Amino acid sequence: MAVLAAAGWALSSGPLAAPQAAEHKPADEKTETQSASAPSTSTVSKTYSAAPAPCESVAKKTVESLVPGAKTAGKEIPSTDSQLRRTCSWNALKGYNYRWLDVSFEVMESDEAAEKAYQGRTEEKSGGGTVPGLGDTAYSIVNLTTEDKQQTREGQVFVRASNALMIVTYNGSDFESKKAPSTDTINKGAIKAAKEAVAALEDGKG
Repeated sequence: MAVLAAAGWALSSGPLAAPQAAEHKPADEKTETQSASAPSTSTVSKTYSAAPAPCESVAKKTVESLVPGAKTAGKEIPSTDSQLRRTCSWNALKGYNYRWLDVSFEVMESDEAAEKAYQGRTEEKSGGGTVPGLGDTAYSIVNLTTEDKQQTREGQVFVRASNALMIVTYNGSDFESKKAPSTDTINKGAIKAAKEAVAALEDGKG
C-alpha cells in the first residue's frame, strides 16, 4: 500500500513541470509588424497572467467525494515558477480503497503556445475522447494497469482555456478485491474536478 501511495506522489510532482518551448517569439520582429496597427497586443491579449491556487480550485465536498479520508486542504507541489505553474494533490487510503487526485495549471505566453502544448499532451494519450463544453478544448482518457495482480485505473482530463493548460489526474485501487474502480467512476470523477478547476481559473482571470 505504501508503494502505491508513494508512486502517486511521485507522479503528481511533474505533469506540467517541463517549461514549454516556442512560447517566446522575437520581440524585435513582433514590434515592427504591430507598431503601425496596434500597440503592444502581446500583453493586452493575454487572458490569464497567473495560475490560480490549485488547492482551492476544487470544492471541499468534491474532494471528500472523490478522495474519501483525504485532507481537503490538499498539498501543493513545489514549482520552479509558482506564478505560472502550480499543482495540488490529494490522496488517501480509507479502508482498502485508495484514491488520488491531482490538479495542475500552467499559464503560457499565448493561446498558440497553450494550444501547441495541449496538442502535444493529447497526442501522447491515444484512445480517449473530447469533452464538450469544457474550456476551449478538452480531452479525457482512462487507462487500466495491473501490477502484482493489483489493478489501478487512472483517468486524465486535459483542458486548454485561452493561454492556460490544465491537467486533472484521478486514480484508484481496491486492495481487498485487487480490482480498480470502474471506468465510468474514474472518468466522471476526473471530469467533475476539471469543471470546477476551469471555473476557478476563469474566476481569477487576469
